[in-house]
Amino acid sequence: MPTAMPRRLNKVDILPKEIGSLAHGLPPARPGTLFVMGLNGGMSVAPDARFDLVFGRCEPDVHVCVGGNDPHVSRKHGYITCEGSRWILHNTGRLAIRFPGSRLVLGGHHAELPVAYTPLFIVAPRQEHLLEVRIATKTAPPGQGRHEADTYDAEKWDLTPAEHLVLVCLSQRYLRQEPHPQPLTWSQVAEELKRVRRGERWTSKRAAHLVTDVRKRLSPKVYGLVEEEVPPPLGNTLNHNLITELLVTATIVEADLALLDERR
Repeated sequence: MPTAMPRRLNKVDILPKEIGSLAHGLPPARPGTLFVMGLNGGMSVAPDARFDLVFGRCEPDVHVCVGGNDPHVSRKHGYITCEGSRWILHNTGRLAIRFPGSRLVLGGHHAELPVAYTPLFIVAPRQEHLLEVRIATKTAPPGQGRHEADTYDAEKWDLTPAEHLVLVCLSQRYLRQEPHPQPLTWSQVAEELKRVRRGERWTSKRAAHLVTDVRKRLSPKVYGLVEEEVPPPLGNTLNHNLITELLVTATIVEADLALLDERR
């Protein structure tokens, strides 16, 4: 019997919004393929497509819409292009684009994208607008499903249910994409958890102890989670660095905010 021909992968393809977050996996793709996702869907571009992917507020004029209802976001806020083996982000808008953490790409500047999952944020006055970017690192075997192919789940950090809950609470300003977010204080975390988990014993000390344990456990592989690695004043730096790591690895995601819904 003749051998079935593999499905041909287009060099430029539309991604329906039903695909969901790029943090959870990719469709089959050639190594080096760029995936970009906004709220209403996205696009994939092969590295040899010679195609500049444009993103911004005006959906009819861009390939991926981001910040569609925010007039502070430029109609065409930027584009991503392949230069050799590298994908380069160009910011042509007025607002800065933030990488995970605090690194900013200002208007008129550019930056290389890492070969990984990278949530980018357009920093508007009242809200940060998420643009998900991911570069494929390997080719999935023929017939392999999206959730089995090139998955990111193996790189998440393991958390107990209690650790996951307290870290989502601590990180909620980041998960809500507020501009210039900071971790909640321990007293705020304790009060929030008492509200949503009535009957459970939550205190500032218990919340701090759980988060400190996570930082110590991750510190051998993640820099900036212990005091000796961060110059004073410490402030919220240690928790900020931990939250950034958890966001970048999709260990905590926006959907986790449902854990903070008050139980009836």
